[in-house]
Amino acid sequence: MITIPDAEHDTLSLGERPLIVCDIDEVVLEFITPFQAFLVNHGHELQPRSFRLTGNIVRLADGSETAAEEVDRLLEAFFAEQDGWQTPVEAAADSLAELSGKADIVFLTAMPPRHRTIRRSLLSRHGFDYPMIATEAAKGPAVKALHGARDQPLVFIDDIFVNLHSVKAHVPETLLINLMANDTFRALAPHPGDGVDIASDWMHAVELISAHIGSTGA
Repeated sequence: MITIPDAEHDTLSLGERPLIVCDIDEVVLEFITPFQAFLVNHGHELQPRSFRLTGNIVRLADGSETAAEEVDRLLEAFFAEQDGWQTPVEAAADSLAELSGKADIVFLTAMPPRHRTIRRSLLSRHGFDYPMIATEAAKGPAVKALHGARDQPLVFIDDIFVNLHSVKAHVPETLLINLMANDTFRALAPHPGDGVDIASDWMHAVELISAHIGSTGA
């Protein structure tokens, strides 16, 4: 049995195959674009001035900065209603379906576990029937616990460099891929650093993963 600390997850059973651990927001499901629409619907606006939410969300009524506590409340409300807003990232479904013939796939989402059920339903609706882990804890320890002592190739895909480097610190042999759907905020993102491959889209990510799996002899 696989135990992931501070997380809620589907039944996890890995075979003797490579493992792809994949983030969800901005990687598999659109986040920035629907969240922008959600904010406008609630009287706020996300302005692309830097790669962060707090400080870049303002009130439509007067242009004043939305307080951090209000941003947290809006995010909570968005996750509670995500099934009415979020849609798949282009080519994500077909790409993962192709990769699933070569590797096991597990979703690892940095989302409050209390929203796991609604996200699970949303993913399944769009054909993403891969097991999911929901946790607000650091992703490095979660990936290490998931991968364990397996000697199969490991791939981790995420849009946030902190998560990528957390995995790098705990499982250094991992192929790390930075992928982000929203072009505007991707341009504002800091460089993910050495040891991280930047994928321009899912087609590029599939090329990187396939080459890695092949090079490791899987």
